[in-house]
Amino acid sequence: MYEAFYGLTGKPFQLNPDPAFFFASRGHKRAFAYLQYGVYQSEGFIVITGDVGAGKTTVIRSLFEQLDRDCIVAAQLVSTHLDADDILRSIAAAFGLPARAQDKATLLASLEAFLCQLVADRRRALLVVDEAQNLTPRAVEELRMLSNFQFGEHALLQSFLVGQPELRQMMQSPHMQQLRQRVTASYHLGPMDRAETQAYICHRLTHVGWKGDPKFEDDAFGLIHAVTGGVPRRINTLCNRLLLSAYLGEKHVLQTSDVQAIAREIREELGPETMLAAVPAAMLREPVSGSAYPSTGSGFASPGESASVLPQLRALEERMARLERSLDGTLDLLHRLAQQEQQQPGKPGKPGAPRGR
Repeated sequence: MYEAFYGLTGKPFQLNPDPAFFFASRGHKRAFAYLQYGVYQSEGFIVITGDVGAGKTTVIRSLFEQLDRDCIVAAQLVSTHLDADDILRSIAAAFGLPARAQDKATLLASLEAFLCQLVADRRRALLVVDEAQNLTPRAVEELRMLSNFQFGEHALLQSFLVGQPELRQMMQSPHMQQLRQRVTASYHLGPMDRAETQAYICHRLTHVGWKGDPKFEDDAFGLIHAVTGGVPRRINTLCNRLLLSAYLGEKHVLQTSDVQAIAREIREELGPETMLAAVPAAMLREPVSGSAYPSTGSGFASPGESASVLPQLRALEERMARLERSLDGTLDLLHRLAQQEQQQPGKPGKPGAPRGR
């Protein structure tokens, strides 16, 4: 409704993941780089975790768009509490193989024959399991066993596990020790900071032809970050409702009071998990990367509380800056390793006799 009013060519804040709107925040850029590194390694597991709405699926879809389909056959599986036999059927179906009315032995034989033929054709298979925290232990073990399929010296199937933070906890359990030994790299995708939140909003608006109408006051961006926690899906939910309300009121300037009102409406309608407690604009002038704004139980910080926590927040910001520099060095190393791997001739390598599970 508001798109025509503001001269936009499309919906800037749709909730469905769309790689066309991919925004390369520091976290999303790193997650994407780890996935690329995994593709070049062509073996083992890559594990990506993040909270609900953090943008994991968008990163995966962006990766799929850049894959060379002549070399890689990729399939995505969204798990819904799959057990061992169910996941085998789902994997076969994801790769286009017949899976109904087949016993486990026949499914495994079909999968192995399919994967071996890919390698013979100088191609390889990539499986992405989304919402992997829902997998049962038996299903995870089945995935690990599938990683044992080999053709010569090369793994037949590479898997990426993508899920919510519960996946990290599951991976730390004692019965996951063998799977952990197969993990090439893992990364947790966190929320965006205040500056990235503003850049993210402007990026999505500009993608649909935004020319500055409506205008966001500077403190409005800070408050959007505060009440959403820098989580992309929350930002999309809030900004979509914010623009709709502005259109109905024929407003062309969005203020902190508008953000407060919409955030309160969403919390009352959909529950407190959808938006964090509202924060007054006075708290937005000391943004701290990667941390929440201090608040009391009511969502508003008193002057005394604010003064007492600011030194701690500054110390936290310094520690995060040091961590940021360390991660940048790690990311550069991963890029160099990936480039060296990509430059090696003869991938996926010489065919040989297949070795089973």
